[in-house]
Amino acid sequence: MSAIWAVVPVKETAGAKQRLAAVLPQATRSALSLAMLEDALRALASARGLAGILVVTPDTAAQNLALRYSAQVSHDHAREGHTAAIMGAARRLAAEGAAMLTIPGDVPLATAPEIEQIIDTHRSGHDFVIVPARDERGSNAILVSPADAVPLHFGADSFSPHLAAARGCGIEPAILHLPGIGLDIDTPEDLAAFLAQPSRTRAQALLEASGVRAA
Repeated sequence: MSAIWAVVPVKETAGAKQRLAAVLPQATRSALSLAMLEDALRALASARGLAGILVVTPDTAAQNLALRYSAQVSHDHAREGHTAAIMGAARRLAAEGAAMLTIPGDVPLATAPEIEQIIDTHRSGHDFVIVPARDERGSNAILVSPADAVPLHFGADSFSPHLAAARGCGIEPAILHLPGIGLDIDTPEDLAAFLAQPSRTRAQALLEASGVRAA
C-alpha cells in the first residue's frame, strides 16, 4: 500500500475570505484563516495512517504554523490557485510512488476520526475517495492513488466533475459524507452553520474572543 501524504493548499491570509467581508473585518478574517488552518492541521497530525503533511502556501504565517505541526512546506505553484497548487503536489508525490489526500485549510470541524475513515476506505480497495461539501457541490477532500491518477480541478461546483473524471480514468469513486470536513467556511451562511455547532476549535475561540457568536 502506498504511503499517503496530506496536501493542504493555503492562500495569502492577508486578504483571505473576502466573501465574509459583510460580517467580519479584514483583521478577523485573516486571523480566522490561520485559526481554521491550525484546526485542520491538528486533525491531520492526530490521524493514523498519514506519512506526512505538505502545506502549499506563499504565506509566511501559514508556513510558520505548518512547521509547528511538523508539516513540510512547498512554494511550488502556491500563487497559481488551488488547483495548480494541488496538482503540482500530486505530480511530486506520484514521482515518489505516494498517494495524496488533499484537504482545504478552512474546515475547522474536521476530526482525526474522519480523516482515518477516508484512509480506511482507501485501504479497503478504493483508489479515489471523495468527501463533498455539505451542499454536495464542492469537493472538500479527495484521496487519490497514485497521487496523479485523476486530473483534479477545484471550484464551487467540482464534486460532480470529479466523479466523472475518476470514472473517465477507470476508477469508481467512493463517496463519504463527513459533517466536519463537509463544512468549509466561505460565506456568512457557512459561518452561521459553524457557530451553530459549539466546538473546542481555535476558530470558535477566535470568533468568541472577537465578539462573534451564533445568532
